[in-house]
Amino acid sequence: MKFKLLLAFSFWMLLVAVSCNKDDITFDAPSQQLRFSKDTVFCDTVYHQVRSETYFVKVYNNEDKDIMIPRINLEKGAASLYRINVDGKPGYDFKDVPLRKKDSMYIFVEIAPQATGPEAIAEDKISFSSGAGQQHVTLFSVVQDAEFFIETPTNPNLITTHTTWNNNKAKIIYGDLTINPNITLDIQPGTKVYFHTNSGMKVSTGATLNINGALNDEVILRGDRNDLDHDTLPKNWNSIRMEANSNLNMNFARLFGGTRGLDMKQNTANIRNSFIHTFFEYGIYAVGSAVTAENLVMNNCGESCIGIFRGGNHSYTHATIANYSKTMGSFNRNGITAANEWKNAAGTTEQGALQRLDIRNSIVFSDRDNSVNLEQTPGQQFEFLIQNSLIKYSGVPEAGFNFDTSPNVVQSIKNQDPEFLNYFAAKMNLRVKTTSPARGKGNLVTAGTVPFDIVNVSRTANPTLGAYQ
Repeated sequence: MKFKLLLAFSFWMLLVAVSCNKDDITFDAPSQQLRFSKDTVFCDTVYHQVRSETYFVKVYNNEDKDIMIPRINLEKGAASLYRINVDGKPGYDFKDVPLRKKDSMYIFVEIAPQATGPEAIAEDKISFSSGAGQQHVTLFSVVQDAEFFIETPTNPNLITTHTTWNNNKAKIIYGDLTINPNITLDIQPGTKVYFHTNSGMKVSTGATLNINGALNDEVILRGDRNDLDHDTLPKNWNSIRMEANSNLNMNFARLFGGTRGLDMKQNTANIRNSFIHTFFEYGIYAVGSAVTAENLVMNNCGESCIGIFRGGNHSYTHATIANYSKTMGSFNRNGITAANEWKNAAGTTEQGALQRLDIRNSIVFSDRDNSVNLEQTPGQQFEFLIQNSLIKYSGVPEAGFNFDTSPNVVQSIKNQDPEFLNYFAAKMNLRVKTTSPARGKGNLVTAGTVPFDIVNVSRTANPTLGAYQ
């Protein structure tokens, strides 16, 4: 017992001694400049009155002494769009900030801006004042004015009249946004549509969605997280769900980063000059639907870039359908999957005729053994044509057709590397090198039906397979 009392007494005396030593610490003025983990904090794109993600910069004291930084402040003071947190305290102006020798501290940064136009730059500096001289870290962000569409229990979030969206404000969607039956939504060039987590768009029966982008002025449809890490990650939002007998016309659009891109059931889609990439399941998921696509670029989809179920009518001309992924390595990652069957939500299998699947002057490739998977049900119509195209092919059981003997495979190339300039989603430059086997292998008559590539280069002579000449 005496030993325990002695031990407890010693512990408390040690605490008192440590506390006394802490109080006796002296902090000197800096004699060297501070070091920072970064000289610029990019807060990516933020929206009107919406607080950004939290970013940080680390401040290092490389000296062999404890220092007192006389002042850390936002250059624009209380008028700044930014707010900082220094050593656990929020504000915009801090005096006498201690920093132990060979130690570091975090400064956290947020912005919740007021937009002054469709798109503007928000810039400020964190200033550090000391006897060693003035230093600063730049804060930088793009600010967009935004219009919000928020589904709540009392607001079903419906578009009930013919509507046009333009690029004067970004469109931010929370929950589902529904285009009512027989209503048309036109989305004009340069418009940015952002979906919050677990959000999406529904195009009702008889409704039409027109996505009218232009060269160098695409319509963007993506998740609302703009930090660079999320540009190459799927499942940031749900999908654009097309109900039976709805219509989609899409030109010069970039659709990416969700669970499914176009989730279609018995509807019609015309797609031109567009990018669809980085989806957890499918870029295009089509049940009994009709899809016509020209100059289409796809990549980085977990199950398949294109999933065709319960048949339908499909044509893909001068498409570049690649499926390479660093984030979904265990998934199937097919280029095109087509089947007569489809299992509905009740678990019942439905069947339908594949009236046409034309793949012309295209590249369908992946980092898996096979890029085209055809699953015909005996007795069902299953019409397909692979003409003047380059595909990855592993054999009859997996691919579902015989590349070498099928009359439906015409003047096509198997298993030759298309030589993309950079196929991973962070760069996604799916142009092909000058040495690519896809160069000059397109059918001239087919190229004449799509005479300009996705960047408006003529392909009427020596057409290259895929979306790029």
